[in-house]
Amino acid sequence: MIGLGSYGYTAPASSKISGYDVPEGVDIRGRFDEEFAKILTKDALQFVVDLQREFRNHIKYAMECRKEAKRRYNEGALPGFDPATRYIREGQWTCAPVPPSVADRRVEITGPVERKMIINALNSGAKVFMADFEDALSPSWENLMRGQVNLKDAVNGTISFTDNARNRVYKLNDHTAKLFVRPRGWHLPEAHILIDGEPATGCLVDFGLYFYHNYATFRKTQGQGFGPFFYLPKMENSREAKIWNSVFERVEKMTGIEKGSIRATVLIETLPAVFQMDEILHELRDHSVGLNCGRWDYIFSYVKTFQGHPDRLLPDRVQVGMTQHFMKSYSDLLIRTCHRRGVHAMGGMAAQIPIRDDPTANEAAFDLVRKDKLREVKAGHDGTWAAHPGLIQACMEVFTNTMGSSPNQIETVKRDDASNITEDDLLQRPRGVRTMEGLCLNTRVGIQYLAAWLTGAGSVPLYNLMEDAATAEISRVQNWQWLKYGVELDGDALGVRVNRELFGRVVDEEMARIELEVGKEKFKKGMYKEAC
Repeated sequence: MIGLGSYGYTAPASSKISGYDVPEGVDIRGRFDEEFAKILTKDALQFVVDLQREFRNHIKYAMECRKEAKRRYNEGALPGFDPATRYIREGQWTCAPVPPSVADRRVEITGPVERKMIINALNSGAKVFMADFEDALSPSWENLMRGQVNLKDAVNGTISFTDNARNRVYKLNDHTAKLFVRPRGWHLPEAHILIDGEPATGCLVDFGLYFYHNYATFRKTQGQGFGPFFYLPKMENSREAKIWNSVFERVEKMTGIEKGSIRATVLIETLPAVFQMDEILHELRDHSVGLNCGRWDYIFSYVKTFQGHPDRLLPDRVQVGMTQHFMKSYSDLLIRTCHRRGVHAMGGMAAQIPIRDDPTANEAAFDLVRKDKLREVKAGHDGTWAAHPGLIQACMEVFTNTMGSSPNQIETVKRDDASNITEDDLLQRPRGVRTMEGLCLNTRVGIQYLAAWLTGAGSVPLYNLMEDAATAEISRVQNWQWLKYGVELDGDALGVRVNRELFGRVVDEEMARIELEVGKEKFKKGMYKEAC
């Protein structure tokens, strides 16, 4: 037991088992570790508890509203602009000025809160590193708590990692990327920490522990008086942004830092949220540093939102790129909205990874990345995402060739031509065909990603792309959609329809292929059967 007596407090029996010194009403189910105990201090937990108790009913209500919206969509309704908030969309207002320390975000790298990854990403030459507790992390107790330890060491500048296999020590350079942290979405519980008998809200655990331990050091060393900085995922409505804004105001007050110190970029990665971009920025106007095109999840959300609409079936996922009308409209409207409100419009992810053993394929992959980034910067995006340090330079060159020394395009590219984008533009059915290869690829990628996720890896290189949970979601939900509606694989000209029998055969064949690709030994040790 650690110092329970020093607070004159006797923990309930359950917490004595855990070994952590916890406040009243808290029960920790995760294993005890000395390192974790430095994160899960009584005061830090009390900080999270206060947030949980103050906001849990607001969160529950927001989740009920999501269910209600889903019911409406399943009955045939379409998402659209809210007539009640037209005054916000048409009003002349701007967000608080962008802090100087994050004015230039032309290339950002993303990755899980894993120790070596954090060091490599901060040293990568990118302007920003988004450290991820969400889609790039498998949310085991070990990963989540170890991630908090790693971030604390990173903010303190003391993080290092010894790779014995390579006989190499990793440390931070003098000049590093600015750190943003992405907590989980509102809908995910943290089952290892119970507060008043209920699982804590995952994002309040991620945000609360990180903020509590790091805000003071971060503001001195990285934020130039601002910060910490965050990315906020998976929102569907401005009422969810309002809760985040209230959380930020609450902790600014609790810690005595100026209002508007905390800044966040919201990922627009659900279909309902694209109709709420002005409203989301308006709720967060004192705390916003823009919006981001979370394109893979956005595609997943299109299928999820229209799960009851057989007339809105997606083609093969490789055909659903940013040149599809509904995707281009979403990107253009996001740029216009952000620049009109004085904040960054961030582009999407380049998921490619360098192909070391095939120079021709590698050059082709880099060519695709450059074209994608050129499209983004010409459209008016202020920055973009890369999944691998090897892509940073290529992305940086494309953005710098267009932007020169300007930190961003907020003032120079207004995109007024996007003011006439309609609901129909944003909902236009994607064009393309469905093929057996699409079904097989979804199955193969889905199983391999999930097998890795089950063993604790959330960011997984597959077929020269860095995959995270969003890709697995698209794979899963698209197979589900094709099965549910018995779609014809019209791209193969064979008239084959997807049914359970066909899908069963595909799964068997893809499992055999995976075994062949990864080798018998790895296949036996991995969790491929469970994933399947």
